Amino acid sequence: MNTLRFDPTKKLGKFKILNATNGGPWYKRHANDQFRSNYDNYKAARIPYSRNHDSGVLGIYGGPYSHDITRIFPNFDADVNDPASYEFPCTDESILACLAAGTETFFRLGQTIEHQIKKYGILPPKDFQKWAEICEHIIMHYNYGWANGFELGIKYWEIWNEPDLDRDDSTNKRTWGGTKAQFFDMYEIAAKHLKASFPELMIGGPAIAGHIEWGEDFLREMQKREVPIDFFSWHIYATTPEKIVERGEKVKVLLDKYGYGDAESILNEYNYVKGWTDDFLYSIKMIHGLKNAGFLLSTMALSQRAPIDMLMYYDTRPSAFCGIFDFYTYEPLKAYYPLKWFGEFYDMDAEIRSENEIDSIYSLCGVDADGKILCMLTNYSENDNAPEKEISLDFGKEGKYEIYLVDSERNGELFEVTSAPCVKLPIHACALIKEI
Repeated sequence: MNTLRFDPTKKLGKFKILNATNGGPWYKRHANDQFRSNYDNYKAARIPYSRNHDSGVLGIYGGPYSHDITRIFPNFDADVNDPASYEFPCTDESILACLAAGTETFFRLGQTIEHQIKKYGILPPKDFQKWAEICEHIIMHYNYGWANGFELGIKYWEIWNEPDLDRDDSTNKRTWGGTKAQFFDMYEIAAKHLKASFPELMIGGPAIAGHIEWGEDFLREMQKREVPIDFFSWHIYATTPEKIVERGEKVKVLLDKYGYGDAESILNEYNYVKGWTDDFLYSIKMIHGLKNAGFLLSTMALSQRAPIDMLMYYDTRPSAFCGIFDFYTYEPLKAYYPLKWFGEFYDMDAEIRSENEIDSIYSLCGVDADGKILCMLTNYSENDNAPEKEISLDFGKEGKYEIYLVDSERNGELFEVTSAPCVKLPIHACALIKEI
């Protein structure tokens, strides 16, 4: 048996935002014909932010008439200052549905990926300054009441998504239909305009798909042009949390190198993917099973210690990438439970870390203002045949603890109450230990 030891007197900082997502709750506030919904479970997870990228492809949110700039402002030749030029209702619905569940929108200003043979919204706007002014009025609508709007205080506004996904010479661009140079021009104009208009907001981007060299070119050019960047967003799909943290460390080096050391580093798309071709089917099966629970928990655990300011799982919309809720029943899947458990760490006074390490065991532990312990851990490995681990937990004091388990047989249920916490974790299984 292995023992994981913690000293509750060695308090660190607060827990970061590590259970944010892409996609919101699956329900409509305006409809009365819904016979299934994940609203209650989504709300129970205390998800602080939901990025609205790709949300418009499904009617369960605002549908195809929401989120994208070309949907909100469908006629680019229209008057940018006329409220009649804008279509807000479906995007309103999606944002307010999230808010009802206690989740704020992380607003992606841009377009949904386009896989079809002919491209539309991902083509470069014909007037970059006008595009920036359209974004300005969208912000005015949601934060400052313009056009019968709201005062929601949406904090994060992200310019575009994955402009680096395809090379300039690609014949099938999916996210940015122009060149890299054109994107740099558009980003500069938009970021400077929006930051000058709303200095109190977080304006950033560009949600790079994973080409770190492209990201360095972007940061170098933005520094040269003196473009403000409040946050730098990036994506990675991987099989181990170590690969994610390694990418986060590289991003931090680049931010420091080009004068953006104070910018937040936000990983706002990640999930388990072993490969996009031969291994893709295996990846999807793992996303929907126990392995994704261990992957998610281990990623949150390591990211708490890494130079990553926010994690956003991709995603919680009904899709092949959703390992949180079942596509058909909307019921929670295995990975829902560590996501929900993490919401309880927002009540902790401080993080405490294990004083020793055990191979393949990842943990997060906190202590509240009354000295009560909350801890979750997983036995995670890319090797699906890795052995079970029996772990005892030494919190340096006496107490009584509830133990909840996610494994092949259990879905977050209370397993036992004990004064000597010890768990047997098959590979990818997860546990929550809560002092009572």
